[in-house]
Amino acid sequence: MIETPLRIGLTGGIASGKSAAARFFSELGVPVIDTDIIAREVVKPGSAGLEGIRERFGSGVLDDDGTLNRAVLRAVVFADPAKREVLEAILHPLIRAETVRQAEAAGGDYQVIVVPLLVESPLKAFVDRVLLVDCSEETQIRRLLARDGGDEASARQILAAQASREQRLAIADDVIGNENTLQDLQTAVAELHRRYCQTVGK
Repeated sequence: MIETPLRIGLTGGIASGKSAAARFFSELGVPVIDTDIIAREVVKPGSAGLEGIRERFGSGVLDDDGTLNRAVLRAVVFADPAKREVLEAILHPLIRAETVRQAEAAGGDYQVIVVPLLVESPLKAFVDRVLLVDCSEETQIRRLLARDGGDEASARQILAAQASREQRLAIADDVIGNENTLQDLQTAVAELHRRYCQTVGK
């Protein structure tokens, strides 16, 4: 019987540092499956995901070349929770199926599965442990403004649309505080890597 790798669900709010943490795990040789990347793959031209979006939201959410205009779609669903639910009903099953496929193919002693919105995701049941990269909302806003520009009111609106920090902490088995430097984050990842390897007997 082939043992299933330990699956770590890596999550965190926007601009919390989860992408950097995922990169550090990958550099340690850990298989990393990123659902943000998968979410883009399942809406490529010719995909069932993009066709489902076109059928429900119209061609106005597509660019002239037939690709998805994410900014337009985001504006449509951001303002209407019912439309957001429609979009999730189209995409979540596709994202989950591809995530499971990639996880089963990736192997490894343990895997990191990056799910930014894990609190709200059906993939929560797929992972064995939840690792949260955590920082204060003020730190998130500061990083978000530095990264994407915009204004503080818009940044706070983006945060408000996600699960709260308290909700993320409530489902976390492991927490990395990421208020400081990338070096500190890398050190914390390396320590968790040692712990996870011990857990799986490596």
